[in-house]
Amino acid sequence: MHEVWVGVDVSKQSLDVAVRPGDESWSEQNSQAGIKILTRRLKKLAPQRIVLEATGGYEYELALRLSKAKLPVAVVNPRQVRNFARAVGKLAKTDPIDAKILSHFAEAVKPPCRLVKDSKLDEVDQLVTRHRQLVEMIVAERNRRMSLRGEAQNDIDVTIRFLQGRLQKVDERLKTLIDKNPEWNRKAALLKSVPAVGPVLISSLIAELPELGTINRKQIASLVGVAPFNNDSGKSRGRRHIWGGRAHLRALLYMAVLRVFVSTR
Repeated sequence: MHEVWVGVDVSKQSLDVAVRPGDESWSEQNSQAGIKILTRRLKKLAPQRIVLEATGGYEYELALRLSKAKLPVAVVNPRQVRNFARAVGKLAKTDPIDAKILSHFAEAVKPPCRLVKDSKLDEVDQLVTRHRQLVEMIVAERNRRMSLRGEAQNDIDVTIRFLQGRLQKVDERLKTLIDKNPEWNRKAALLKSVPAVGPVLISSLIAELPELGTINRKQIASLVGVAPFNNDSGKSRGRRHIWGGRAHLRALLYMAVLRVFVSTR
């Protein structure tokens, strides 16, 4: 039995599939019916890995369905795949070509399978994103307020109060969801014991780092993007730099560390 490697290029409307080895390829609709058909077909192939790119959420339903079907699915960073494509001399870009590159990437790189968020965890993730968006809008409105006067400034004050109200509602919903889930509640209680770790960082860690507690500290540091990478050649020892990872979490952790540093000075 030869090993089978599958790449699926996901767009809003369609799922382009390529299988390696061989030239088998086809397309399904990116819909509940299309995902169901594709899952059944892939189960028959028993692939070693199914690779999808992170496409801003369009890949979520397929990844979740494949994971529930006990199929080995890996959602990878598009930048990694484009770099791989350039390295093997594949410069053209269409959906079927991208699917073939993904299947080649699956075979050559064998990216690890990651935990796919269930619907409740995805809801927490969406609310964390909404919290961030609301904070950004409030900051933008406050910046605009400084250059205005009179009625225009009063209008901005009304907008800021509205946004702050929505932010409070989002935070209350996040707290409710976390309190109702025993596993998340245990994580939250443990994280609260760490200095400078507040509700926003806790909900972000629960939503965006579900691997926390399931892998070792070096792996989790690499996932977040705070692990320094070597930059050595021969006898030369270059400066270590962090790279990649989950930028939003890295920024929140930086602010937490900074707060501890300032408070202890």
